[in-house]
Amino acid sequence: MTILGEMLIGSRAVKGSNGPIHAINPATNETLEPVFAGGTEADVDSAVELAWDAFASYRETAPEARATFLETCADEILALGDELIERAVAESGLPRARIEGERGRTMGQLRLFASVVRAGNYLDARIDPAMPDREPMPRADLRMRMIPLGPVAVFGASNFPLAFSVAGGDTASALAAGCPVVVKAHSAHPGTSELVGRALQKAVAKCNLHEGVFSLIFGAGNVVGQALVAHPRIKAVGFTGSRSGGTALMNIAANRPEPIPVYAEMSSINPVFLMPQALKARGEAIAKGFIGSLQMGAGQFCTNPGLVFAQEGEDLDNFLKVAAEELSQAGTQTMLTPGIHKAYCSGMEQLKGNSRVTEVATGQDSDQPNQCQAGLFVTTAEDFLADESLSAEVFGSTSLVVKCKSVDDFARVADQMEGQLTATLQLDDGDHDATRKLLPVLEYRAGRILCNGYPTGVEVCHAMVHGGPYPATSDSRTTSVGSLAIQRYVRPVCYQDLPQELMPESLKDGNPQGIRRLVDGQDQR
Repeated sequence: MTILGEMLIGSRAVKGSNGPIHAINPATNETLEPVFAGGTEADVDSAVELAWDAFASYRETAPEARATFLETCADEILALGDELIERAVAESGLPRARIEGERGRTMGQLRLFASVVRAGNYLDARIDPAMPDREPMPRADLRMRMIPLGPVAVFGASNFPLAFSVAGGDTASALAAGCPVVVKAHSAHPGTSELVGRALQKAVAKCNLHEGVFSLIFGAGNVVGQALVAHPRIKAVGFTGSRSGGTALMNIAANRPEPIPVYAEMSSINPVFLMPQALKARGEAIAKGFIGSLQMGAGQFCTNPGLVFAQEGEDLDNFLKVAAEELSQAGTQTMLTPGIHKAYCSGMEQLKGNSRVTEVATGQDSDQPNQCQAGLFVTTAEDFLADESLSAEVFGSTSLVVKCKSVDDFARVADQMEGQLTATLQLDDGDHDATRKLLPVLEYRAGRILCNGYPTGVEVCHAMVHGGPYPATSDSRTTSVGSLAIQRYVRPVCYQDLPQELMPESLKDGNPQGIRRLVDGQDQR
């Protein structure tokens, strides 16, 4: 399939007219062909109106038909073959194995949501049958299901050109819910986005769905994104990116005549707590595992371990010695874009220039373009609490170790932290009492709590939560990864005394769809 530098509005391929967009290979700074161009407000309006036209039919697709469509999307992505892998490698600087794994995750998400649609549990169907003879007042027949919100705007992410982009988790969960999707591709990987977009466009046609179920728009500035979120036909937004970008979209959505939800994943530094007994018994192994996690993907993960808390003393000194040795031997890695590399270098310089911070070690340097030189720094709990800048995310392979006087400081410091996607505990049996005091604070601050692992890597499954209090996400009640993500794009509707002939299939007597339902308070299938 040839990359033509085109947007996809329904079944049409459209050349943009708003400013050139050049993909750049960050490993070489080479400009990649073809040249793309962004859309206009008119293009946004065309795509969104098509999505609205598609909504009436798509929202009522039978479970099997919608599940088949999601699986067809996965099949068409796989059918792109090496062309997709090679383009994604060129546009991101990520190694081939990482991109192949990310393609597998992308297809796995689509297939997971196909199983969710077939099972029907996300509908949360509830039936409270009529009780005409109840005293002192009869009860009407009341039935409830979840329905899709409407067309969804999805913003592709820079750090996951496949799994958090055109056909990523936001798109998969919205399509599974019955919502047409308009994607704003990330300008760092337009060729990858076009290829995946054409795969989804092909799946729409193969499954005989309305062409407006999926569209793909490009935009180099803010015009397209702002127009998407402000459009009255858009009913929700999925976003992964910076805090400033997410907050800007939240403000637009909140100030519409009809405010809509923005599900934004933004900023997290993912603290790691080294409990004393674990640090004493396994300090060397923990240090090596931590540096491996810190180095993964040049630290360009939203779950990168950017903070470490430990009790000062000999055990921490040994941990820092091993971590420094590991880090000093680490080679550089290519970062995703020149802009991300520039921001990373700025964050490193701010840490190096902060009088409250001591540099522990840096990785090897390189004269190649856009290389991430890893860094490890240390400060005290008191200095950390006194300087808000030390809580700022540095997007890349850099972490700050915070020395605490005692484990009692862990909860005190954690209580002052912003919301996080993850919090990690390294602990042994002897640490349980101290951990028991810390857990409630971490539950309040983070969406996922890990024990004796490392935060990088997110399993796509039913129990996963990839979310957390602001600024980790804009809504701590939701997740952007895992089957629960579908709940972002549905809302409840109750039907009172509706005739059976008009009743949705999921709520009809006899349970024709064979789904799990709550009937008069009892689980039934």
